Amino acid sequence: MSRDRDPSETGRAIIFDLDGTLIDTHDAHHAAWRTACAVNGIELTPAMFAWSFGRTNPAIIRRFWADDGRPEPDDETIERVAEAKEKDFRTELDRSFPAMPGVLELVTGLRERGFAIAIGTSAPRENLELAVDRLGIAELVDASVCGGEVIHGKPDPAVFLMAADRLGAIEVDQPGHGPHAARISPRSAPFVVPSPSRSTSLVPHAASSRPMSAPLTIPSPSRSAGQGSTGGV
Repeated sequence: MSRDRDPSETGRAIIFDLDGTLIDTHDAHHAAWRTACAVNGIELTPAMFAWSFGRTNPAIIRRFWADDGRPEPDDETIERVAEAKEKDFRTELDRSFPAMPGVLELVTGLRERGFAIAIGTSAPRENLELAVDRLGIAELVDASVCGGEVIHGKPDPAVFLMAADRLGAIEVDQPGHGPHAARISPRSAPFVVPSPSRSTSLVPHAASSRPMSAPLTIPSPSRSAGQGSTGGV
């Protein structure tokens, strides 16, 4: 991925979510999780799938096991289930890639206007790399953070804070633990573009964690009501 924009100089940076914002992965995630659950004798309910949106695989698998009344799975089980699920998910993306309309034009336009670009996602890095390659934006993205790089997945804002730090938009000093342990010094004003269903739950956390400048309105594409985000899992 590229790294030739410095928001400390331009004062402009933007951080995108991936699933439900740049790619419409709702159906692919649902099919992959349904198969992963069925193989392990678990019925995936709509409520379980909705809860998974944006969360990391370990958190999702532990919750699914608990919802089925099972003991917490060990690390080997979590890794096995997650690997099988993501393999099925990437196979589905390869078969029919669900790009949101206008992504390449939007990201290209932002870069031409001097914005540094980052992606913050709970997805594994393999999913991110597949997505940016198929979208044609791999060389336009300056920084990225994936779920495996943070302790807490969404709705905790850690992926977005780390992405802003990697852009050089903020400085993060993390002396302790938890979502409020970081001390943040802004160098510029990064904007976060979350997937539609997380817009009310994530942005307040991000906004309270570091100062924002005057709002930038860039509507993210969405599905019909109730189907927008798919969870970057």
